[in-house]
Amino acid sequence: MKKLFLLDGHALVYRAHYAFITRPLINSKGLNTSAISGFTRTLWDIISNEKPSHLAVAFDLSGPTFRHKEFPAYKANREAQPEDITRAFPYIEELIKHLIYRLLRSNLLKQMMSLARLQNKLHEKDLPFIW
Repeated sequence: MKKLFLLDGHALVYRAHYAFITRPLINSKGLNTSAISGFTRTLWDIISNEKPSHLAVAFDLSGPTFRHKEFPAYKANREAQPEDITRAFPYIEELIKHLIYRLLRSNLLKQMMSLARLQNKLHEKDLPFIW
C-alpha cells in the first residue's frame, strides 16, 4: 500500500533539540548535535517502521511573511532561534538531500497550499497520507 508522510521540518528539529535540552549531545568538536541526532532518529524511524512510499519534509524560510505585515505583533514575543539549531540546519538539510532527495523550502503559506494541493490529488487517487 502506498503511504505519504508530510513532515513539518522545523517542528521536528525544535522537538529534537529540546528533547535533549537537559543533557545535550555534544560531539568531539563541540557541536551540539541534539537537533541533528533527534531529527535523524525520527526520520529514520518513520522510514524504517512506516515504510512510506512518499515522504516530504517542508521547512519555512527565514524572514517576514504576509503575517508579519498583516499582524505586526506576530511572533513579537517569541525568542530568537537557538544558535545550536541554526548551526544544525546545514547538516539536517544534507541528511534530507541524501535520504529523500528533495528539500522543500518556502514560506509557510506556500508550503501549506502546496501540501493541501498534494493532499487533494492523493485523495482523488485514494492514496492514504499522514499529515
